[in-house]
Amino acid sequence: MPDFATGTKEVAKKHSFALVVIDTIDTPLDYSIPDTFVDHVTIGTRVEVPVRGSTRTGTVILLKSHSNFDQVQPISAIISSNPLIPQQLIDLAHWMANYYICPLRKTLKIIFPPAIRNEVKAKTQFFIKPLLSQRKLIEVCQSLRLKNPAQALVIDLLLQSKKGIFLSDLLEKLGSKSAVQTLSKKKILSLIPIKIGQSPFSDVEYFPTRKKKLSDQQKNSLDEIQKSLIREKFNVHLVHGITGSGKTEIFLQAMEYALSIKKTVIYLVPEIALTSQTIERIKSRFQIPISVLHHRLSQGEKCESWHLMREGKMKIVLGARSAIFSPMINLGLIIVDEEHESSYKQSEEAPRYHARDVAIMRGKISNATVVLASATPSLESYYNAKNGKYKLHFLTQRADNAKMAKITIVDMKPEFEKAKRFTLFSEKLISSIQARYKAGEQTILFLNRRGYHTSAFCPLCSYMANCPHCDINLTYHLGNDILACHLCDFRTKPFKTCPSCGKEEQIKYKGAGTELVERALHALFPDIRTLRLDADTTRHKGSIELLFKQFRTGKADLLIGTQMVAKGFHFPNVTLVGVLNADRGLHIPDFRASENLLQQLIQVSGRSGRGPIEGEVIIQTSLPDHEIIQFAKTQDYEKFFNWEIEIRKKFSFPPFTRLIKFVFSGEQHEEVLKYGNHFREKLIQSLPSIYEIHPIIACGHAKVKNSYRFQFLIKGNRINNLFQKIAEAQNGLKKNPKIRVSIDVDPISTY
Repeated sequence: MPDFATGTKEVAKKHSFALVVIDTIDTPLDYSIPDTFVDHVTIGTRVEVPVRGSTRTGTVILLKSHSNFDQVQPISAIISSNPLIPQQLIDLAHWMANYYICPLRKTLKIIFPPAIRNEVKAKTQFFIKPLLSQRKLIEVCQSLRLKNPAQALVIDLLLQSKKGIFLSDLLEKLGSKSAVQTLSKKKILSLIPIKIGQSPFSDVEYFPTRKKKLSDQQKNSLDEIQKSLIREKFNVHLVHGITGSGKTEIFLQAMEYALSIKKTVIYLVPEIALTSQTIERIKSRFQIPISVLHHRLSQGEKCESWHLMREGKMKIVLGARSAIFSPMINLGLIIVDEEHESSYKQSEEAPRYHARDVAIMRGKISNATVVLASATPSLESYYNAKNGKYKLHFLTQRADNAKMAKITIVDMKPEFEKAKRFTLFSEKLISSIQARYKAGEQTILFLNRRGYHTSAFCPLCSYMANCPHCDINLTYHLGNDILACHLCDFRTKPFKTCPSCGKEEQIKYKGAGTELVERALHALFPDIRTLRLDADTTRHKGSIELLFKQFRTGKADLLIGTQMVAKGFHFPNVTLVGVLNADRGLHIPDFRASENLLQQLIQVSGRSGRGPIEGEVIIQTSLPDHEIIQFAKTQDYEKFFNWEIEIRKKFSFPPFTRLIKFVFSGEQHEEVLKYGNHFREKLIQSLPSIYEIHPIIACGHAKVKNSYRFQFLIKGNRINNLFQKIAEAQNGLKKNPKIRVSIDVDPISTY
C-alpha cells in the first residue's frame, strides 16, 4: 500500500502544493495552493484547476510541501468546502488503480460518481393523500358533485386509489390542479413532496420481527464474527451454508451487534432484484433509516444518499456492487451475500473490478470484519478458507427443520425416443407439475435460453440466419414476431424466402427458449397461471421486482425463467423446481464452465421446499452420468471442490495462478490481429520469464457490433506488480485510435 497523507482532515497549512487527479487526464498533476485556500484544501477536496488554457475539475489526493516542477499553476477555485472522499476510499482508489491496471482517475470516477461530482439535487413530485376517512370523503364528494364537479372528480380518484395518487397521474385525467389546491386548503387532502424514484410508501413501517433462535452451527458462526468485530481487526469469514440454512439470520444478528458497538454496515447483494427482499428483512428488524444504492437510482437520489452516509447519518447501506464505495463513517462490518455471483464483477469498462475482492481490501484498509456467504462458494474463496486465509463456517442443516428437496435426474434420451421427436418435458416433470398445481403449490422452471426458437435455417441450402454485426445466430421471438441478436440487439422481420437460395416458405426453426416453454405449458395446462422472467420481460424499471412480488403473493402458479430465478430468492410456496436442458452449460469452452453450472444447479434447486412442505427437484439432461450432474444430485460441494481443484492445479488455473486477459477490438480484422500480436511481443520482451503469455486467439464471440475481437492471457503467481511493465509496453507501441484495448485482471471468463 503506498504511503499517502494521513486523514482527510489534514489541511494545507503546512503544505504549498496539492497533487490533483483531473477528471479527464490520466496523469495526476501538481498545483500550488493560494494563501486564500490554504485553510480549505484537504485530501478529498474537489477543485477547479487550469489546464492548457481551459479550466478542468479534479480531486486533491495528496498535500505536498514542495513540487519537482519549476512552474506550477495555482488552483483556480474550490468546488467543495469539505472533503467528499474519506481517506480510506482514496487509499482504496490507489490500490484498485494499481491492481486492476487502470488510471487513478477511472477508479476515482466509480468511487466518486457523477452525481456527487456535480452535486445533482433530487427532483421531486407531489403525492396526494386523503386527510379524511373514506366515509367522510364520500359525504364531501356527494356535496360537491353538482356545484364543483372538478373537486368531486379529485375525491373520486382518491377513493379509487385508496392510499393516494401522484399529482402527475391525477392531472392526466383532470387537466388543472386548481381543484387539488382548493381541496388542500380545505384540509381534505394533503400534497406530499416525494423524490422521483422514491416510493411514497418507502417509509412504511414493517411488522417488527424478533431475533430467531440460532442453531448451534449458526451460533458458532455468529460468535466468531462478533469476536472479530469487537477486536476491530481485519478478518474475513466465509459462511458456507446450504440453501435455506439461515445465513441471513446470522447477518442480521451480526449487524445488530455491529450497531451496538457504534459501527456501520455495508451489505452487498448481487442483483437489484434481491434488494427489495433484503430491505424487508432489514427494516422489519431495525427501526433506523437504511440507504439503498443501485444503478437505477436517479442522480439526485445518489447524491443525497452519499451525503447522508458521509455525515454519519446512515448506519446501514444496502446495494449491488457499487455500494462497496459508500463513504460510511466508522465502518465495522461488510457482508457480501452470494459471494460467488458473477454480477459482482464489472467487465464492461475499467476498472474491471470484482466487488467481493474490493470488499476484502476495503475491510483491510478499514480494520473491518468481512463476511462472505454462499451455498456454492467460488473456488478461490473456498480454497482461501480451506488454507486458513479466511475463517470457514459450515451450516449443514436448513433452518426451522426444513428438509432438503428430493432431487431426481431424468435422462432425456429415452424421452426423445418415446416421443419420436424432441420434447421439452419428461413424463416425470409433467406429472409433477400437475400434482403441485392441483395442490395449490408453486413451481419454477429454469432454462437459460430466452426467446421462442434459438435459430432459423434453410434445410435446402443450410443457410443459417446470423446477425450481420455479430458472430451469433439470430433468435426468434414470437411475441414481437422478430429475429433478434442477443449481443447487439439487432432486429429484423422473419424471412419468408431464403436469402441464400431464394426458395420460398423453406425457413425452419429449432431450439427452445423460455417463450416456447411458456407456450408449450399452456398447451398442456390451459388454466395454469404463468409468469416469465428473462431479459425480454424485464426491460423496464422495476419490472423484476414486480414479477417477483406477483409470484411471491400467489398471482401465478408457475415461474419460467433464465438464470435470474436461480438467485437467492425465498418463495415458501415453491415445492417443485424443474431444470430443462441442464447440460447446456458444459459445452462452453471456459475453465469455469463446470463451476458455473454446478452453482446454477445447486442454487436453483435451493428454491424448492423452503417452507413447511418438502420440495422436489427434477433435472432433465442428456448426460445423466456426467460428474457435474451427479454432484448436483447429491448437493456435495466438497466432493466437487476436491474434483475440480485437481483439474485447476493440473492445468495451472486459478486459484493456483492469477490471470490477466487482454482483449483487442476494432473494425479491421487484420489490423486488430496485427496490433494485438505487437502488444504481446512487447510484453514478452519486458516481462520476466516466470510469466506465461498465451498465444493470441479469437474471442469466444469473435465479432460483436461490427468489431473483431482477439485476446490473449497472461498467467503468473503474482500480478499486482505488473502495472509499470504493462504501461511501458503500451507506451512502446504507436497508439491506434481505431483499436480498443481492454485489460481484465482476474477475468471471470476466458471465453
